[in-house]
Amino acid sequence: MTDGIAPLPAAAAALLAEVGAPPRLVAHLGLVHEVAAAVLDGCAGYGVPVDREAVLFGAATHDIGKVVHREELSVPGSLHERAGYGLLLARGVPERLARFARTHGSWTDPGTTLEDLLVGLADKAWKDSRVRDLEDRVVARLAQAAGREPWEVFLGLDDLLAGIGADAPRRLAVQVAHPVA
Repeated sequence: MTDGIAPLPAAAAALLAEVGAPPRLVAHLGLVHEVAAAVLDGCAGYGVPVDREAVLFGAATHDIGKVVHREELSVPGSLHERAGYGLLLARGVPERLARFARTHGSWTDPGTTLEDLLVGLADKAWKDSRVRDLEDRVVARLAQAAGREPWEVFLGLDDLLAGIGADAPRRLAVQVAHPVA
């Protein structure tokens, strides 16, 4: 762990270096990647097949489009989503991995997969932001795939996210310690 952030997958770290990602963006992506790993570990008990590599890569690169739309490093916006998707594809990243740059903020779109939802969930949970609609969609997918009752899955996910949320102040402090530019 460097600067309070677990290392990113090598391919993601190389891409971020190649495109000149600023330190705060790299820190953010590392922290969301860390949370995505915790979410995946917490969901493993349901026995639902999930493409772990894709979720972790997606978490580690979901905001890469902010190198193109740098204003979105400081203010909300979604222009980085499509830009990041195109940037990743242009660098030879397979669509199954590049898509998270486009889908992490649009969990209601048709064709959204459980993996897409998990990256979106990690992107919210890292700072202890709870989005009921997103969480309900994750619960529904996990419950259906695992043959479990939604309330049972909800309780497990709620406990998991509460635990992740308890460490949000540390993650926020780590991110803000890195310069935007």
